[in-house]
Amino acid sequence: MLLLLNKLKYPRIGSEKLKFCTLASGSSGNCMLVSYESTHILIDAGISMRRTALSLKNLGLHPTDLSGILITHEHSDHVKGLVNLTKHFALPVYAAHKTASALISSVPELCETICDFRAGDSFGLGSVEVHSFRTPHDTPESVGYRLCARGRSLALVTDLGCVPRSVLEAVSGCDAVVLESNYDVEMLRIGKYPPFLKKRILGDRGHLSNEAGAQFAMALVESGTRRLVLAHLSRDNNTPELAFSSVNSHLRRGGAILGRDFEMSVAPRDTMGIRYSL
Repeated sequence: MLLLLNKLKYPRIGSEKLKFCTLASGSSGNCMLVSYESTHILIDAGISMRRTALSLKNLGLHPTDLSGILITHEHSDHVKGLVNLTKHFALPVYAAHKTASALISSVPELCETICDFRAGDSFGLGSVEVHSFRTPHDTPESVGYRLCARGRSLALVTDLGCVPRSVLEAVSGCDAVVLESNYDVEMLRIGKYPPFLKKRILGDRGHLSNEAGAQFAMALVESGTRRLVLAHLSRDNNTPELAFSSVNSHLRRGGAILGRDFEMSVAPRDTMGIRYSL
């Protein structure tokens, strides 16, 4: 059975800060931790339970400290650690309706822990407000998330082939955004991927290139975002240095100066990233 969502709760203002940290971000696995007060939320569970637990331990946490897991979509690099996490720790899982259905069809046991919602819904998870929004990716109901607490907000927006106005409106004004910068177009063009895969990645329901990510980043900075984290980089068709340089060059041409108007970093593919406080 599907669990009922909590009604939206507005967190109290206190001395705690909204914090986030990527545990992995790339084609081989995706997972991010968001914390506020005693609320700790995973977004995606695309790495093993062992790696997740070790990363949490390095942050002074245990899987039993988690308030829940938000799932963006059902591709394996976002959910392959989910079954073991929920089996061993009975954690609630939040997923859009069609994503939840896909997960349950593969692993019927998840029916007992999945909280079902529609893309675009908002709900409370502990002391954090969660706002979902649909993203254009090649799954039935892929979503991104905007999380708010203490008057601060951050968003995760990866796995999308383009940035429609609805996505930009959903994340505009966030203090921090973790956004996709998946591939360099030329590296993908001359690379080893088969034609069908190149077409999928380049499509409007595929992934964002460095150039498209840079345009998205410019719009975010113009909306007031000051912290950018480039994420979900391809191992074969990008490098951290190239992604950073491409986005920074575009922003500089648009008049946005690194260190003055925004801060930017690149999320590691296979290891923990920096823990940010907002």
